[in-house]
Amino acid sequence: MRRPASSACLLGFLVFGPLAAFPASAEVPKGEVQKHVFEVSAVFPGTVRDYWVYIPRQYDPSKPACLFVCQDGVQYNAPAVFDELIEKKEIPVLIGVFVMHGRVKATSDGALDRFNRSYEYDGLGDGYARFLIEELLPEVEKLKSEDGRPVRISRDPNDRAIGGSSSGAVCAFTAAWERPDAFRRVFSAIGTYVGLRGANDYPTLIRKFEPKPLRVFLEDGSNDLNIYGGDWWMANQEMERALTFAGYEVAHAWGDGPHSSKHATEIFPDAMRWLWKDHPRAVEAGKGSDRLQEILIPGEGWEPVVRGGGAAAVASGPSGEVFVGDASATRIARIAPDGRSTPEPAPPATVVDALRGRIVRHDGVGFLAHSGPGETSTSGRQVEARRGDGAPVLSNTGLREAGAMVLSPDQSLLYVADAASRWVYSFQVQPDLSLRHGQKYYHLHVGDDAADAGTAGLAVDRDGRLYVATSLGIQVCDQAGRVNAVLATPGKAALGVAFGGPDLDMLYVATGGAVHRRKVKVRGCLPSAAPHKPEAPKL
Repeated sequence: MRRPASSACLLGFLVFGPLAAFPASAEVPKGEVQKHVFEVSAVFPGTVRDYWVYIPRQYDPSKPACLFVCQDGVQYNAPAVFDELIEKKEIPVLIGVFVMHGRVKATSDGALDRFNRSYEYDGLGDGYARFLIEELLPEVEKLKSEDGRPVRISRDPNDRAIGGSSSGAVCAFTAAWERPDAFRRVFSAIGTYVGLRGANDYPTLIRKFEPKPLRVFLEDGSNDLNIYGGDWWMANQEMERALTFAGYEVAHAWGDGPHSSKHATEIFPDAMRWLWKDHPRAVEAGKGSDRLQEILIPGEGWEPVVRGGGAAAVASGPSGEVFVGDASATRIARIAPDGRSTPEPAPPATVVDALRGRIVRHDGVGFLAHSGPGETSTSGRQVEARRGDGAPVLSNTGLREAGAMVLSPDQSLLYVADAASRWVYSFQVQPDLSLRHGQKYYHLHVGDDAADAGTAGLAVDRDGRLYVATSLGIQVCDQAGRVNAVLATPGKAALGVAFGGPDLDMLYVATGGAVHRRKVKVRGCLPSAAPHKPEAPKL
């Protein structure tokens, strides 16, 4: 659907014209709109901002209302639209929260305020979502309507929508992307999915991440901005194609207007009808890419098997059992194939070694990264290879933070994670057990607020995929060194990853406070097993 739209813009900042009138009936009950100020934030310290709260006449405080959060204040003539659509029962009864970006007031008349719009809106990460969930919305729920009705908002993420224009659209999408447990319906108008603060990465991340339960409506015009940060019109089409590719529920309205809210205001009622269609039926996640579908089993999600105990590492036993240990591998528990866990007061030495990072090959050769007397600023940490009681063979990695290691399925390569970067290195194991031809081979995704990938554990499957425990979850790479898929892990960053179960088709992840597992289509490959040569990668 394409419609003409027009208004003015300057260097990426919206210049809002008069909002189009929504043809509401005179008999439609009018909700109230209150204005408030929020100025106590720990997420964005020192900021002050205005916000408005819409409370419909039909709202009954005995039933928590649905929610629509909008950035940049009241837009799209939303209160009048909501009055009409709620009365016609085309959307559920909802509370509207329209919030401006923050600013830090100047200390004198001779200085400017610090404007937080781009910082809060254009960046990735969960900061703004936490601001809404932990700070602003609790304040909203302290309010009452003019006739004394207390504001109560549903905690069900299927009852919550979020939207915005330009950078506010990116902000809305990011909040839902980071916290689908809090928002699952997104309205995005002239979204700034370009290279200002990293939102240009979204089309790639959407294709790779296991899909989240989100429903997304996109709007843009073919005469949108094309400036130093990127091409808005092309970026929004990339978003639509990526969401469709990954199996998301997505709709769009394309026009021919510039960077303006005019077209978004015109289509806003229809967008709301679509976003809330079939409510209260839950928004569902799609199947994801073909690469994800090669790994995951539909309906098989993460299940907790261990809670608490400082789960920092996991290691596989020879019979499919999995062991979990704290950071020093002094407290160890055994997870049986049926998921039951018991303390392991006397674990096998090979298990303790594995939890501490030492891997043992099928022929008894062990590999361990360690700091030794031969380490220099240029050599980095060394890898010691030892056959039984034989003399150690030391190889310099060049990596000061060489950490997690794993062998390739055919045991010809040793993969070594550099904990201080985004790379996993690949070394060829020589007949004399020395390591040669090291390359920073696996290129990982890095979180927006991180200097490195946070790599803490490695595992491989029989097809040659590398599973990397990182701050973003488990990044799954093909043999050519490319991230094909990302499995988000419950709650926290992944600290360890391993395959377990009698058929090695259970994927385990440690997240510090818990261990979760899920059944998968693939089968893991342990270094203690005989070498297995997988098929050659597709280059």
